[in-house]
Amino acid sequence: MTDATTNPAATTNPAATWRDYYEMCKPRVVMLMILTSLVGMFLAVPGMVPVDVIVLGNLGIALVAGSGAVVNHLIDRKIDVVMKRTHNRPIPQGRVDPLQAGVFAAVIGLAGMAVLLLWVNPLSAWLTLASFIGYAFIYTGYLKHATPQNIVIGGLAGAMPPLLGWSAVTGTIEADAVVLVLIIFAWTPPHFWALAIHRKEEYAKSGVPMLPVTHGERVTKIHITVYTVILVVVSIIPYLSGMSSLLYLSAAVALGAGFMFWSLKLMRNPAQRTAMDTFKYSIVYLALLFVALVVDHYLF
Repeated sequence: MTDATTNPAATTNPAATWRDYYEMCKPRVVMLMILTSLVGMFLAVPGMVPVDVIVLGNLGIALVAGSGAVVNHLIDRKIDVVMKRTHNRPIPQGRVDPLQAGVFAAVIGLAGMAVLLLWVNPLSAWLTLASFIGYAFIYTGYLKHATPQNIVIGGLAGAMPPLLGWSAVTGTIEADAVVLVLIIFAWTPPHFWALAIHRKEEYAKSGVPMLPVTHGERVTKIHITVYTVILVVVSIIPYLSGMSSLLYLSAAVALGAGFMFWSLKLMRNPAQRTAMDTFKYSIVYLALLFVALVVDHYLF
C-alpha cells in the first residue's frame, strides 16, 4: 500500500498551496516596503517617474524582500513553533519543508536581482542585495538572538526601501534619500518594541532576548518614548532641508504628536492592549507620513 494510510505525515501535514508560499513572503511587510520605496522614487525627481522604472524597480525590490522574508521563516522555524503568533506558519506546520523554502527563496531572490541588474541599474541591485543580507542573515541569523538592541542595530536593513527606490530612479545616493532612511531607522525601535511588550511572554518562551524580556517593560517603555522623541525630531528634517514645505511639516507635527500620545499612554497604562494599539498606530503613522511627503512634493 502506498496511500496516506502508510504515511502518517501525509494525513497530518497537508500539501502546500500557493498561499503558503505567498504567506512566507510576508506580503503585508513587503507592501509597506514598496510604499516607502515608491516615496523614494517620487521624491527623487521633480516630475513623474517613468512607468517602467516604477514597475520593474518595485518588482525587483519586492522579489528580493520576499526572499528575505522566506529566509526569515526558514531560520526562525524552531522559534515559530512555540510562539502563538507564528506557530501556524507553513514551515512549523509541515506544509512546506525547509529545502522547499530554501529553493523558493533562492529562485525569487535571484529573479529579483536579475530584474534590477538587467532593467533598472546596478546600484539599486547591490543596495537591495545589501538590505537582503542585513535582514535575512545579520539580523535574523545573528543579532535577533544576540542582543536586546537587535531591533536598533538591525533596523537599518529594514529602513533601506526609500533609498532603494531613489537609486532605482537616479542611480545615485543623495542626502535627501538618506534622510528618508533615517526616518524609518528611528521609527523601527518604538514600532517593534511596542509589539514586543504585547508578545513578551512568547518571546521569553522562545528564548529571543527582546528588550521587554531582558530589561523589563518599564525600561522598554522609556526606550520607546526616547526613540519617539528622536523620530519626531528626525521627521522634520525634510522641511528643514528644503525637501518639503509647510504642508508636510504640519502633517509630521500632527502625526508625531499622535505617536507621542501613544508612547506616553503606554508609559502610564500597563494594559497589554495599549502596547498593541501603539504598535498599530505606528504603522498608520509611517504610512501617512510618507504619503504626506509625496503629496507635498507634487503640490508644492
